[in-house]
Amino acid sequence: MTWALDLDGVVWLGNQVIPGAEEAIRRIRTEGEQVFFVTNNSGRTVSEVEEKLNSFNIDPDGGVITSAMAAATLLSPEETVLTLCGKGAIEEMEKVGVRTVQEGKADSVVVGFHEDFNYWKLTAALQAVDGGARLLATNDDLTYPSHDGIRPGAGSILASLVAATGVTPLIAGKPYQPMCDLLNELGGADGIMVGDRPDTDGRFAKNMGWEFGLVLSGVTKVSDLPVDPPHDKLADDLPDLVEQIFST
Repeated sequence: MTWALDLDGVVWLGNQVIPGAEEAIRRIRTEGEQVFFVTNNSGRTVSEVEEKLNSFNIDPDGGVITSAMAAATLLSPEETVLTLCGKGAIEEMEKVGVRTVQEGKADSVVVGFHEDFNYWKLTAALQAVDGGARLLATNDDLTYPSHDGIRPGAGSILASLVAATGVTPLIAGKPYQPMCDLLNELGGADGIMVGDRPDTDGRFAKNMGWEFGLVLSGVTKVSDLPVDPPHDKLADDLPDLVEQIFST
């Protein structure tokens, strides 16, 4: 079986690892099963995600898949792309060969998570879309969990641009098809998506035809149950879920 693990709220919370996550991932691999780290966070580059995993003694083993990678599959080398996103998304776009700009005319506008969002960046994106650029987004998660509580996500940035333009975006990350296609290329037909968000991780699992393992170590709490879509397995955290599966 293939395991797709969300990162924020499953493996870590901000700069703090979920206790026991390292051992749980090691046990999955010891059981002969494959692990992918499937994240909608497009702000970090793949190498930065790998570095953070390594800092928690978790071997990425080439298994990092980001919404930035999924968004890049929607672009063509000849495009000019206005970037309302972070360096993780920009790096993946430049691998495709697109020309990235921060203002002016563009073929596409790509929205993703970044911490230096401001009014003038929003204005440039609005004007590009108004000038005919298509609107793409790495993901539409409104929030994400951190060690100090909930923080605004890429979806909050996207919502401001959608409100200003009235344009419906094409979204690449979980739970949408571009991310499904990316994981399908690498994973098997039988798998489990482990996440803390039914609206993204749960829907992604259903779209993949996989099981959904909901953990309560991130956004979703006991008070939020029942959820839609429903979980196939429920656990306090990743170590608890791994113990449930391998102890049966």
